[in-house]
Amino acid sequence: MKQEPIIEITDMVAKYGERTVLDGISVNIYPGEITVILGGSGCGKTTLLKNMLRLYEPHSGSVKFCGTEILSMGEREFDEVLKQVGMLFQNGALLNSISVYDNVSIPLEQHTRLSRAIRDRIIRVKLHLVGLSEAIYKFPSELSGGMKKRAALARAMALDPMILFCDEPSAGLDPITSEALDELILSLKRQLGMTIVIVTHELASIHRIADKIIFLDDGKMLFNGTLAEAEKAAIPQIDHFFAVGRF
Repeated sequence: MKQEPIIEITDMVAKYGERTVLDGISVNIYPGEITVILGGSGCGKTTLLKNMLRLYEPHSGSVKFCGTEILSMGEREFDEVLKQVGMLFQNGALLNSISVYDNVSIPLEQHTRLSRAIRDRIIRVKLHLVGLSEAIYKFPSELSGGMKKRAALARAMALDPMILFCDEPSAGLDPITSEALDELILSLKRQLGMTIVIVTHELASIHRIADKIIFLDDGKMLFNGTLAEAEKAAIPQIDHFFAVGRF
């Protein structure tokens, strides 16, 4: 039986003023897979991620979640869709003035009517999943870079999203911490069956986690497929990327 995509993007065009940043992107994201968006600096990777989520509104095109067009949705209807989405920002975006526990509690307080006791249980379960049970009442300033990313990941998972988006999750981390974060992302995929979309340029991470890759160059999609297929595709920009690790 053919699997239906969880996200369908058709002819997406994104602009900053008069400058076209994404030009006619069409791609499907399938459930239970880790899809990695690659390309050089300024190619439109993060723009694609943010346009999928309507953090930026595409200039034209279509974005469907589970078969439903989201670009024409009103704010209230789209808020319901966003409850099915988790977002791990590049810098973690934790609030420094409150504890890890309170950071993870934010989406539960804002988007549910769960009792305090149930929220408490969920927070502790999510922090246990990312290995931060011992840091539950610490403040972000007391955490290492890797711990901050894991705390932000716990917050992104608080509402049990169908899809997790990650923007440069390994940015600023040493290779050992980056590998540990990759293993955590893989374990979440296995345990929870999550669909994960990641922007990264870290070559080691790509080899560890990618089921599919989307390769962008100058706002256009040069490739969409598996890592093995990309390495055999004989596309100069992709060959150069994998030869040097980034460009």
